[in-house]
Amino acid sequence: MSIVKRNNLIFPSLLNDFMGPDWLGGTDKWNTTVPAVNIKDNEKEFELELAVPGVKKDDFTVEVDHDVLTISSEMKSDNEETKDNYTRKEFSYSSFKRAFTLPETVNGSKIDAKYEDGILRLTLPKKQEALPKPKRLISIG
Repeated sequence: MSIVKRNNLIFPSLLNDFMGPDWLGGTDKWNTTVPAVNIKDNEKEFELELAVPGVKKDDFTVEVDHDVLTISSEMKSDNEETKDNYTRKEFSYSSFKRAFTLPETVNGSKIDAKYEDGILRLTLPKKQEALPKPKRLISIG
């Protein structure tokens, strides 16, 4: 068995653009290791939803430092199988890190996070002064 070195020095960009799966503007250039995020602005809070299926909730780290919310995860697996005349060892590693600057209206000390069905949901409550005020009737004197 010999190691074969692949060299794409002859028009690498042209060949990759033409022969790759995204030559019509597909998804080849997307970074698939970073989960998609939905951000909802509700009346009393912001909600963040991250699609991260297949991850255990213990693999997540969620922290707030100087009004920056950082969500990260690191997953490692290592499998080894030994039989009579061979050993098969497989390992994988994946990680991501997303950071969001919190607006001044968010109460950073009351952020809540839940993970279920492959969705990480974070609730970022707004400060009391940022909540909408009820209508007030002003009497004319």
